[in-house]
Amino acid sequence: MTDVELAKKHGEDLLKTRISAIRQSFSYEDTAYHLPISYALTGIAVHDQKAALEVFGKMGNNPIVASECLLAEQTAVSGKEPVPYTGFISDTVIRKLGYSLVDGSILGLALVVGTPPSEGSAAGICRELQEKYMLTFLAGKVVPSLSGAGVRLGLEYRLIPLGSAPFHGIHFVDIIARVAMMFGGVTPGDAHRLLTYAAERAKAIVIVFPGLSDEEIALVDGMRVLGFPILSLGGYEGGTWIHATPEDVVRQGLDQKGIRVNVTAIPIPMGCSPAFEGKSIRKEEMYVEFGGGRSPAFELLKMRQPSEIEDGKVTVIGPEIESMKEGSANPLGIIIEVAGKTMKKDYEPVLERRIHNFVNYGEGSWHVAQRDLIWVRISKEAVAKGVRIEHIGKLLASKFRMDFPRLLDAVAVTLITDSTKVLEAKAEAERVYDERDARIKGMRDSDVSTYYSCTLCQTFAPNHVCIITPERLALCGAISWLDGKIACEISPSGANQPVEKGAVINAQNGEFEGVNRFVKKASHGEIERCSLYSVMEFPMTCCGCFEAIALMLPEVNGIMVVNREYKGMTPSGMTFSTLAGTIGGGAQTPGFAGISKNYILSDRFLQGDGGIERLVWMPAALREELKERLEKKLEERKLAGFFAKIADETTAATIEDLMVFLERVGHPALGMKPLV
Repeated sequence: MTDVELAKKHGEDLLKTRISAIRQSFSYEDTAYHLPISYALTGIAVHDQKAALEVFGKMGNNPIVASECLLAEQTAVSGKEPVPYTGFISDTVIRKLGYSLVDGSILGLALVVGTPPSEGSAAGICRELQEKYMLTFLAGKVVPSLSGAGVRLGLEYRLIPLGSAPFHGIHFVDIIARVAMMFGGVTPGDAHRLLTYAAERAKAIVIVFPGLSDEEIALVDGMRVLGFPILSLGGYEGGTWIHATPEDVVRQGLDQKGIRVNVTAIPIPMGCSPAFEGKSIRKEEMYVEFGGGRSPAFELLKMRQPSEIEDGKVTVIGPEIESMKEGSANPLGIIIEVAGKTMKKDYEPVLERRIHNFVNYGEGSWHVAQRDLIWVRISKEAVAKGVRIEHIGKLLASKFRMDFPRLLDAVAVTLITDSTKVLEAKAEAERVYDERDARIKGMRDSDVSTYYSCTLCQTFAPNHVCIITPERLALCGAISWLDGKIACEISPSGANQPVEKGAVINAQNGEFEGVNRFVKKASHGEIERCSLYSVMEFPMTCCGCFEAIALMLPEVNGIMVVNREYKGMTPSGMTFSTLAGTIGGGAQTPGFAGISKNYILSDRFLQGDGGIERLVWMPAALREELKERLEKKLEERKLAGFFAKIADETTAATIEDLMVFLERVGHPALGMKPLV
């Protein structure tokens, strides 16, 4: 048995000696936060020994600070570890996780370190963490232990192997530090606020197997100051670590952080959890596929009267998987029929989009797209375990009932694999799609008196308030006005509340008395005015999970947009990560706004600042992604030819290049009213 207190003291002494021996300069790519823990605690950007020692001294020789600096230098000298290890995780990836951290599909974070006594001993714990909606990070010999037990690792499985040694667990802490700065409004250098944020909002636990060195014990024990309970699975005595057994360690950890989760097992021969939602099934891994351009496929959710359907009934019309040739593409129709006293026809398309999530919750099933463009695969591994088409139906029926208990009283699923019948049902589905499109096509902000809020992200950004309108999605891109309306009706006390527009203050900028009243109250008095269509005057606050940033470029009198996937330098002289680091956490920053990518296609896009004709630059990949839809929108607005006047990194890498480009193409922004 290792005495934690003695080992910690010895480990702290070793770390103090080692940090004094740092010689190499160091930095991580794709982050605006330098060494995030040191930066969050002190506001000092650490890239060399001098700064490392300064921060180490300021923080009372903290072992977490020492570990962060030492691993950064080690990575600079030796390079990142090979796959499957991730090492330092980029800001971009963390921002993509932002919505999952607040929508209930991730309830907390876990770090598992050390050396399990056998291959299977960690597998059960990690499987339970997946099933309990935890995002789990791994460091040390627990990683090969899981791989040896056949457990799939990676962000897509929410089991993230940080590194080959427990020391790499420092990246778990630097993620918490960045979440606090990105989403929580924690200012670099405000150590007290960071520690409070980590303890109260991070919902993080640490599970420790035996085998840690004294330095690693010092690092792990140091995490207690962040409010992380340390749960020991044996090999340690003394200190304040919590002793646990493999059977109850997850429950104990969740109890310590007040995480409540109710998971009902679905009786199918594969795991079912949001932990599997991000996975892919490659061609060589699939047993059979449906749609994806190789065969007809569609999905449709329809409301019925309670007397018309039998709750839980799953019907397969056509061949089952055992009758299909391995590697083949087959037709598929997914028809969900639902009934409920509070169900409405308008809810159909919103619920229908959940088919995508629920199919992907299956460990061996995969789904992309929607309507009649779907593409579904089932893996060889799942089929070998007994998964059939019928089980996809059971998964869907169960998840709809579990996730919408107050809305749905009955759910029935029909899966069609007979080619002729799929084509017949698909024609009917397309008629329904057209009817729906006709109902919502052309809906304008001026057509409604009520907008909807979204305060989901207040879990991390306490003062952030999103206002969602028919012509402006939530800045994460995940919630439309109709989604907000339906979510409010389903859960009247939830994060999506009605916002009465009230009297118009500035129609061009999209400022309304009712919206201002709501935002002031919902932001706890921090934000008094909000313009929905302007980046320059009282723009909407940002939490951190925005898809893109719109910002002014005063040198060219225009506005550029950069999406979070773009890693290069922008004409502003800053990367996306740097820009995002200046506006997140619930801040209102004139000249900057977090937006969804689809907002660029809206007629209300920055209407108060001159609209689409102010757009001067965006990354080539985003430009290509939007090209077809944006060109169509521009033609409707009699702006044909404008698309070619929008620069990207291939035509204008710097602000000087951009000035030349805009002059050459005669961009209208150059002749518009000055932004500043």
